[in-house]
Amino acid sequence: MSQPDPDAWRTQVRQWLATVLEPARAPRATAESADLAVFHNLPEDEERRLLERCRVYQRARFDAGYQALTLPADKGGAGLTAAHVAVFAQEESAFEVPPSTELISVTVRLVAMAVSLFGTDEQLRDHARAFLRTDLLACQLFSEPGAGSDLAGVRTRARRDQDGDAWVIDGQKVWTSGAQFADYGLLLARTDPDVVKQAGITAFLVPMDAPGVEVRPIRQMSGGASFNEVFLSGVRVPDRLRIGRPGQGWEVATTTLAFERTASGSGNRRKGGTFTDVLALARSLDRTSDPLVRQRLADLYVRAALRAATVDRVARTSAAGGRPGPEASLTKLMASDLLTRTGQVAAELMGARISADTGEPGTFGWAQHLLGAPGYRLAGGTDQIQRNLIGERVLKLPPEPRVDRAPFSQLPGN
Repeated sequence: MSQPDPDAWRTQVRQWLATVLEPARAPRATAESADLAVFHNLPEDEERRLLERCRVYQRARFDAGYQALTLPADKGGAGLTAAHVAVFAQEESAFEVPPSTELISVTVRLVAMAVSLFGTDEQLRDHARAFLRTDLLACQLFSEPGAGSDLAGVRTRARRDQDGDAWVIDGQKVWTSGAQFADYGLLLARTDPDVVKQAGITAFLVPMDAPGVEVRPIRQMSGGASFNEVFLSGVRVPDRLRIGRPGQGWEVATTTLAFERTASGSGNRRKGGTFTDVLALARSLDRTSDPLVRQRLADLYVRAALRAATVDRVARTSAAGGRPGPEASLTKLMASDLLTRTGQVAAELMGARISADTGEPGTFGWAQHLLGAPGYRLAGGTDQIQRNLIGERVLKLPPEPRVDRAPFSQLPGN
């Protein structure tokens, strides 16, 4: 099947977007507090309303054939190229897209993709389509208190029941975005402790309302509680909700995390303040004539432009419908660095004004950005992990020494 020319397809996309969205408004002189938060800080009822707004748009995208653009058609996607993804993002930026959430991104860009690529025909029919359309929402149950950067060290256990048609799961997960609103969680559990740690992990879709699942919110220093701890005590999951083969969980995880890094660095979803917001802040404080301020603004602008160009280059060179490679780590690293520097420049402009809410528009809201940006250096793999991936898989540098090649059960602490 021939694919549409991206430039001709652009007109079609623009016309469709105009039927479901309003044109983007001109940038405001100041930014509201909610616009500057890296992670949401909303009461539960407002978060639910935001999720519903997002789902309306995601369903419209799916129904029109614009969801999962590079996913093969037989997996529920559009079967187009990375160039089409870039075109859609460019056209979408000219409209007022509902502000997305971590849970929407995880559902559509991570869990839906993992189920589409590794799922059975039954799972594709019953879950992948529902995740892509956001009829069902899914969180990511990967990280644990003792397995963050070293994700292969997960200790949550899954064992088959006596009949062999279900698994019983016990363990704890942490930093789970949107777990309180999710229908399912994509979970990694250790099913074989007697092989090397990467080989003994299996992936499951866990119903979040299953008996034995407990979600506890984590209060962030920025004030919100979008992350959660999730405890699993004797949770029974039918084998039909296993994703991939037993022991294939590490492959499922690394593929999902590559999509996460691509999504985190892509810039399609606003996270915190931007260069435009910092420039508006400098103008409102009458600081743009200061040569040092101008230098800092110029540096921030150049870094934002370089990141945008890198995102576009990675998208255009990735194989159509292929799985993201380690290059995704570069865009993720640039995104977290830009968020950090953006907050630093805003803090330098305001000084002590950033620490107290005086009611002055567009000032105290930056505190949410400043407090949230460090968390983004951890989400989707720490900056250090990204640098390791770039060094080893992109630059082909010698790998770090690894001393954990023994079976998991023989490693210290197990």
